[in-house]
Amino acid sequence: MNFPRRRLLHLAAGAVALPVVSRVAAAERYPTHAITLVVPFAAGGPADLVARILSEPLRTSLGQPIIVDNITGAGGSVGVGRVAHAAPDGYTLSIGHWSTHVVNGAIYALSYDLVNDLEPIARLPSNPMVIVTRNSVPAKNLKELVAWLKANDNKVLVGTAGAGSGAHVAGVYFQNMIGAHFQFVPYRGTGPALLDLVAGHIDMIVDQASNSLPQVSAGQIRAYAVTAANRLPAAPDIPTVDEAGLPGFHMSLWYGVWASKGTPKDIIARLNRAFVDAMADARVRQRFADLALDIPPRDQQTAAALGAWQKAEIAKWWPIIKAAGIKAE
Repeated sequence: MNFPRRRLLHLAAGAVALPVVSRVAAAERYPTHAITLVVPFAAGGPADLVARILSEPLRTSLGQPIIVDNITGAGGSVGVGRVAHAAPDGYTLSIGHWSTHVVNGAIYALSYDLVNDLEPIARLPSNPMVIVTRNSVPAKNLKELVAWLKANDNKVLVGTAGAGSGAHVAGVYFQNMIGAHFQFVPYRGTGPALLDLVAGHIDMIVDQASNSLPQVSAGQIRAYAVTAANRLPAAPDIPTVDEAGLPGFHMSLWYGVWASKGTPKDIIARLNRAFVDAMADARVRQRFADLALDIPPRDQQTAAALGAWQKAEIAKWWPIIKAAGIKAE
């Protein structure tokens, strides 16, 4: 049977349009079932805590359950890879931070591209670091700690969340600044590392404040200084590194959330609204404040702002990390 050329073109165009129409329809109905929020570190750590604080207001806003899935390994790159290779439908998201979405690209041979294979959704709070030790370390302040570290050169056990994690890079910079050497002990997250610090199995962590402050407050570990220019409202008794004798040792881990590349823009916009609304919730803001987590200004919570910030951080940190010789363990 011979079809007129115009009829054939019409049928071909319709065949191409169908997937587009179905994707648009799916975006309009989104979400219709549970959303998985992948945390690339162990349960109990700071990234896990941020995800769980946000999950309840997200569930209310999106009308679907939020499943927090801890997928560990290779400094968080395994969990991020799960999202990078997931279907671009908005149902598998990656929560991560400076180390997983910037540093890992400099130290691992990833099966995905941190910029080209992920879609930014929203920039989340940032968290300064705090220098903490087991209670039995004899130093009572930062200057005494530095002296003790130098006296025990290459003997002190310092916990990290893996090669290139915030705790690892901060530890490397710390030892470089004071002219000492540490023995780094990698864990699947700073949650497990902190448990070993409390138990006295390791000596020190340069940890995210949100992770360590509860144990500091409970008297289970000792804090020496925060890596910020100002004292934290949640821990006003802990001096800054500038006050304590290590000026300029400033570092903060920022958080964000991403989907796989190709996720429809309408879905990205819907998710961004949900995360922005969650960060505006009074209870969430209070919990973040208690943990010394700093919520970015509203104009920095957009998908575009996260994408631009991530690229700028890659340009800044990759040369520094490579010059320091930090490699995947």
